[in-house]
Amino acid sequence: MSDYRTEKDSMGAMQVPATALYGAQTARAIDNFPVSGQPLPAPFLQTLGLIKQHAARVNKELGLLEGEIALAIMDAAEEVVSGELLDHFPVDVYQTGSGTSSNMNANEVIANRAAQLLARELGDKSVHPNDHVNLGQSSNDVIPTALHVAATSELEHHLLPPLNQLQQQLAAKADAFDDIIKIGRTHLMDATPIRLGQVFSGYARQVELASRRIKAAQQGLLELPLGGTAVGTGINTHPEFAARVIAGISQVTGLAFCEATNHFEAQGSKDAVVATSAALKSAAVSLFKVANDIRFLASGPRCGIGELQLPAVQPGSSIMPGKVNPVMAESLIQVCAQVIGTDAAITVGGLAGNFELNVMMPMIAHNLLQAIELLGNAVRLFSERCVAGLAANRERCAELVEQSLAMVTILAPVVGYDRAAELAKQAANSGKTIREVVREAKLMSEAELERVLDPWPMTKPGLGNGQAGG
Repeated sequence: MSDYRTEKDSMGAMQVPATALYGAQTARAIDNFPVSGQPLPAPFLQTLGLIKQHAARVNKELGLLEGEIALAIMDAAEEVVSGELLDHFPVDVYQTGSGTSSNMNANEVIANRAAQLLARELGDKSVHPNDHVNLGQSSNDVIPTALHVAATSELEHHLLPPLNQLQQQLAAKADAFDDIIKIGRTHLMDATPIRLGQVFSGYARQVELASRRIKAAQQGLLELPLGGTAVGTGINTHPEFAARVIAGISQVTGLAFCEATNHFEAQGSKDAVVATSAALKSAAVSLFKVANDIRFLASGPRCGIGELQLPAVQPGSSIMPGKVNPVMAESLIQVCAQVIGTDAAITVGGLAGNFELNVMMPMIAHNLLQAIELLGNAVRLFSERCVAGLAANRERCAELVEQSLAMVTILAPVVGYDRAAELAKQAANSGKTIREVVREAKLMSEAELERVLDPWPMTKPGLGNGQAGG
């Protein structure tokens, strides 16, 4: 038996591996685009199967597709949706900008698999990739529809839940650490005291707002370009086709998709995707700050800041025994850097809306779905293996507050700014604390000194310690 079979498309014959479910157009794409060795992400390919499945159902309901063929297409498409046939999708990410090669890859795989289910020969076109599987569709509306559906679903199930989990854990730490006073820092220099719980409440709010921005951007993805076919006019498709297919997809996914308000906008631009990527970039910026702060606050353990204690998840050095590194934070900040980079690529891709079609959709799809996957994975691991086990070093926090020259700030309304500055310089030069130099100068009674330099009121806006703020 030959290792290859011959299939034909409009350009002629092509040799196709005998057991491959794809056909001639996919084989051409394999030859034309040996660029990265990376196919499009699985969620995108599975979504293509979902679209083809519901397209066949609707075309059957509309009387446009014979029942036996429609049912075979639906069964074959279900195998794509379940991931069983993903090995038959080898087309590289960096292909034709419309994604036509991947759309035809899906059409050919589903057509040939449907033929198998009907006990017919691979490649015999008894189930036709264009006439049957692609009926009422164009690559130009199917590919952006798959991008929107896959990205919305991945955001809903893969990224937003870990972000919610992280926000809740940070909020829990804010409550647990609320009675711990630490020194604040601005410009990387000592500032007035703050409660560790207040710091973590800020982190929790950052993550909460990041989720809100993503959800807001997600709304734009709910409009689907399906039904526009080639240039947005809807040529060669039934007027009810898109709405019915989209209703089926919405029912299966549980997401409120709808047909695009304007198909010319939906196919000529990728603005909703660019906005979603921007929200992911913003989330990455927030998460970078949170992870970076935590690793610096845990630096040491003896010769750094040391206000936090990280859970030890693995040895930190091949040469220094006992060393433990902030590896989960480092993993997350690297992912954040990558997501910021993918946003740049997606932004450039968004610029390629040339007349009636964007011509960088496969690259955009690859980067957007990769960003969602990486960020979801990294956030979940950071939450579970770092934040959940974080502990505070109460003694170190108290020690640094007492040592800080910024404690002089609260004295300024009592002794004047210039005198307070002199006290700070004296403390710095002598290595003494503010408390010690004030005591030596006999500027106030011991009871008054204890009251004024009590750091707790300094962390409660509006209360202070009985002195006017400045």
